[in-house]
Amino acid sequence: MIGTARQQPAEAVADGATGAHGRPRIDIARWRDLSLVPVIFVLGVIGFIVSPAFLTEDNLIGVVQQSTELGLLVLGEALILISGRMDLSLESTIAVAPVIALWLVLPSHGARFEGLGLLPVWTAIPLCLAVGGLIGAANGFLMLKLRVNGFIATLGMLTMLRGLQVGVAEGQSIVNVPESFRYLGKADWLGAPAAVWLCLGLYALGGLALGYLRHGRALYAIGGNPEAARAAGIRVDRITWIVLSTAGVLAAFAGILYTGHYGSVAATQGNGWIFQVFAAAVIGGISLKGGRGTLFGALTGVLTLQLVVNVMTLGGVPPLWNQFINGSIIIVALIISRYASGEKQD
Repeated sequence: MIGTARQQPAEAVADGATGAHGRPRIDIARWRDLSLVPVIFVLGVIGFIVSPAFLTEDNLIGVVQQSTELGLLVLGEALILISGRMDLSLESTIAVAPVIALWLVLPSHGARFEGLGLLPVWTAIPLCLAVGGLIGAANGFLMLKLRVNGFIATLGMLTMLRGLQVGVAEGQSIVNVPESFRYLGKADWLGAPAAVWLCLGLYALGGLALGYLRHGRALYAIGGNPEAARAAGIRVDRITWIVLSTAGVLAAFAGILYTGHYGSVAATQGNGWIFQVFAAAVIGGISLKGGRGTLFGALTGVLTLQLVVNVMTLGGVPPLWNQFINGSIIIVALIISRYASGEKQD
């Protein structure tokens, strides 16, 4: 299962797989990770009832392809939330990273978007990923070195990066994208979009890291109690910095896939996505307080959200209602999580 590791109390680890009286103990946390699977099945049935086109190959491939870019943002945000932090700027990174990369490699030929042409075209993808990593590292500097509140710091970064994108691209969409930059977003591998395989592979790698690598498991300890993690010898700031940079790289990679899928960098690319990111993470069981959640749950959250939108679209519901639905899903998921976990609220 993808990312099934989670922080456990010391007495639970000592007891092993049995309860206090020697009886086998049911791991409720693992069952919770599967809670959205029946929801996805029900949405599939509703989708078929609403429109027979729901189960067509084109529609289902479209749903999973559209889930990949959002899924990568959710993957990055999930890692950050598990470690007890928050990053709102991923919404802007998915757009500004491709814009800056293309600005540096595209020559000026009198096109609508004129680049500097300073670097070879083949460097566009590495540059895009590097920009994402630098944005994440800058967020880490603000939070960990300057001790700025994470919500405020990344909100400011979101706004600043959105302005940088608009300024560099002069408010226009970039359509003269190099073919090499488009490949991953439009290619098909083994009968499915390459982006889907790449997204699943990254989720699998993330899940294995959280489950089996020492630094991956440390994220739960950091998110649950950072001071206790420090006392245990975990390098909290260093690991948190790496997670923030990794999330920035994932957001930039999502920008590459999105650009390749649609053949251009839209002027409004990523606008409002952060609400969908948090909706998918929350309904997938990722705790906003840190230290709890799995990547499998996050992935099912992404699929659930995309299926809801798809069923609404096939049912003729105007897209203008999508934001209302996303907000409603977040609120309902928070209420369910509150009573299911038994956490006390301040």
